[in-house]
Amino acid sequence: METLQNTNPALILVDIQQGFDNIPYWGGERNNPDAEVNIRKLLDYWRANNLPLFHIQHCSANANSLLAEGNPGNAHKEIVKPLPGETVIKKSVNSSFIGTNLQQQLDAAGIDTVVIVGLTTEHCVSTTVRMAGNFGYHTFVVADATAAFAKTGIKGEHYDAETIHLTALAQINNEFATVLNTDEVLQALKKNDDFL
Repeated sequence: METLQNTNPALILVDIQQGFDNIPYWGGERNNPDAEVNIRKLLDYWRANNLPLFHIQHCSANANSLLAEGNPGNAHKEIVKPLPGETVIKKSVNSSFIGTNLQQQLDAAGIDTVVIVGLTTEHCVSTTVRMAGNFGYHTFVVADATAAFAKTGIKGEHYDAETIHLTALAQINNEFATVLNTDEVLQALKKNDDFL
């Protein structure tokens, strides 16, 4: 199992945007209602300890999307709104690495460990996690700081949001990343005297 000790991990906050508050638009059901609260706990720790963090903002190329630039849904949610001087990276596809300079920024800062949170578990979080793992970063995803929406299967079958969330995490755990929860991440960081 990967460890967070003796590292300088970057927190990558994926697509925590107001457009995702329109639950009917995304599938009619969402799990992890406290995900944003947990993300804020992690963000507060990163800020308090001056650790590297990156806000990812999805800017859909589809002008009709809730997440398109210029639409209100494109804005970051207030609970995790970037502060002046914090890095915001805009993307237009699922991966935070495609069409952006995220990898270059991580490498230039000597960062080899990333902790990934945000929306949604099955789409942009999963895709970002998979690429981070393939690029060789020590990658962690925080289960209770991510959330998913219900999906309709290829034969019209219904998959509830929790099932989508858990199966997405199961597919990446121990293959592309280590899956932890918020308290586990904070405990690991706080125990590490050499970390700060």
